[in-house]
Parts: sequence; C-alpha cells; structure tokens
Amino acid sequence: MWARPDTGDAPTSYPAPTFSAAKGIFESIVWLKSAEVVPLRVEVCSPLLYHGYTTNYGGPLRSSEQVRSGNNYQLIATVLVNVCYRLYAEVKRDHPPANRLTEAGRARVAAMSNGAHAYQEMFERRLNRGQFARVPCLGWQEFVPDYVGPFRSQTRVQEDIHFVLPSMLHAVFPSGKYSLRAPQFRQNVRIERGVLRYAP
Repeated sequence: MWARPDTGDAPTSYPAPTFSAAKGIFESIVWLKSAEVVPLRVEVCSPLLYHGYTTNYGGPLRSSEQVRSGNNYQLIATVLVNVCYRLYAEVKRDHPPANRLTEAGRARVAAMSNGAHAYQEMFERRLNRGQFARVPCLGWQEFVPDYVGPFRSQTRVQEDIHFVLPSMLHAVFPSGKYSLRAPQFRQNVRIERGVLRYAP
C-alpha cells in the first residue's frame, strides 16, 4: 500500500513504492548514522492487481466522540496484491550538517571510517542471512513481504507496464534525518517497461 495522498480517507496505492518507501525498506535491513541510502529505481516484477481492503481503524483521525467511546470506524482502501519488486539504491557517506555538531563531534566525524562501505557490507550480510533491523513493510505495517533477499533468477520485469503518473509523492523528509516534514512531489513520473526511476 503505497498510499496516494490525493485519495483522501479511502486511500489508493501507487503502483510502485515512493522514494521514501523504498528508502525505508533499505533502512529496515540496516541503518547507519554514517551512511545515506539513495534509492535509484524500482522494477515492477509482477502484474499490477488492485484489490479492495477494509480494516477497522482506531487511530487519532477518529472523531472526538469515537475516541471517547472507544469506537473504531472502517477504513476502506484499494491496495495491490501479490506484488514483487526489485529495488536499487546507492549508498553515500553521510555527514551531519556542521552547524549541528560541536567541535568534538566534528573531530569524530572526520575520523570515521567509510560509512557507505560499512553499510554495503552489513546490508549484504544481513540480506543473505534474512536478518533485519526491523521487519520491512510494504507501505502499511500490516503488509509484510514474504520474501526479502538477493535477486532470484526466475524474477522478471513486467515490460508490458507503461504509464505516466501525473503526480507522485517523492519524499516526506527531503533531507532525510536532518530535515523537518516538507512533502515533495514529482510530476509526470513515468513507468516505462516496468521500471520507475526516482528523479533526484
């Protein structure tokens, strides 16, 4: 469920994970302060099949009366089923902004090992062992994948999938862990031959 913000209280999924969602999947396997994961593209490897989904919602968006009386309401959504994606990213060495560090902090950062290299080693080791920092999810936390691991030889990109999304959420926190909430959208996002490329 890669929820489209423009679909309101009956959300519908984008056909592929947003940049932020892809980043979250990588970081659920391993997250390091000294590295920044930048998703590059996603390949859609199964037909797009939408399905109606209803759940009882008990969160903070209920009316005051519903909260007081402990009542839930039914949330209706349109989700994807039986999805398969291949995700690609690059990892960069990450440094906190200098104005957020003390002099001692700047000295520690200067002496740090290569965070990107460390991230790649840890990521590959955990992926091969099936270990996670936290369980990856497919948008909503109740949607967990049945496989997260090295690419499988039988997985094929759905090259018959072509379309343009007029607008797609890119990132909620555009500068990662150093920024406040400031949603960014991309216009005319293309999925061509089953591949969505995340623009910088």
